[in-house]
Amino acid sequence: MVKILINDGIHPDGKAELEAAGYTVVTDKVAQEDLPSVLPQYDAICVRSATKVREDLINQCPNLKVIARGGVGLDNIDVQFAKDKGIEVINTPAASSSSVAELVFAHLLSIARSLYQANRAMPGQGDTDFKSLKKSYAKGFQLRGKKIGIIGFGRIGRETARVAIGMGMTVLPVDPFVKEAKLDIAVPHSAEGSVEVTIPALEMDDMLAQADIISLHIPFLGKPVLGTAEFDKMKDGTILINCARGGTVDEDALLAALESGKIAAAGLDVFENEPTPRKDLLTHPKISLSPHIGASTLEAQRFIGLELAEKIKAVFK
Repeated sequence: MVKILINDGIHPDGKAELEAAGYTVVTDKVAQEDLPSVLPQYDAICVRSATKVREDLINQCPNLKVIARGGVGLDNIDVQFAKDKGIEVINTPAASSSSVAELVFAHLLSIARSLYQANRAMPGQGDTDFKSLKKSYAKGFQLRGKKIGIIGFGRIGRETARVAIGMGMTVLPVDPFVKEAKLDIAVPHSAEGSVEVTIPALEMDDMLAQADIISLHIPFLGKPVLGTAEFDKMKDGTILINCARGGTVDEDALLAALESGKIAAAGLDVFENEPTPRKDLLTHPKISLSPHIGASTLEAQRFIGLELAEKIKAVFK
């Protein structure tokens, strides 16, 4: 009997799929420090970003055959070490693309129209302050016609590009593995249903010099991709959105760029020190915030659960 520990939660439909296949599925959360004594009795573990599956834990689990990550990034798992041990490592790169891309534009639209600032300022204001607030927040900008640089042109980066194109933006992708990308853009009311668009990739420096807005869609690679040198190459007043991973942006350099005006505003869903981000980011008046909820929609969670179930079943067949 295959035993699976779902340690960071799964949608009920995903759990039902696994149980229908005859597997024993346990969803009781096991604390990180207790996993070495509990996990050896399981054949598979499913995690999100909270649980870490490192070399020492893997070494203590001789029965482990699958490590499954509900989501895209695998930086909380020692992937190569697990594979060297003959353990399958799987994730769900396709399930949450739309949800993350939509959150990018939630932050971007909030910044464009100062919604995040208005929501902080308006409660408790008297009638005499309404006109001054209206004047303060009446200098928004449209996204149509703007250039958006997308760092990382995988599934989520491409979904972000589709939304951007639909809003009339020019897409400037950067990805060392992509020379050009062909995207199907949905056109719901047309006879064809979609149109194919070819987008050439740029070098990083070329994108930094041209983009009005930059959005990251890459895993954490051990050091920031955007730091002081990269900020210096950007236009003054660039907008930065990070719904990818904490650590991909140097937070000290970002704060300095916000103070200098090099970055006009930022939208952050991810942070270096999760779950305790630094206070100077959380209280900064030019930062729109969310608590790492890129994939946290009802639809995405269901798709993630079902994709995990299908991939786990494929391994144990």
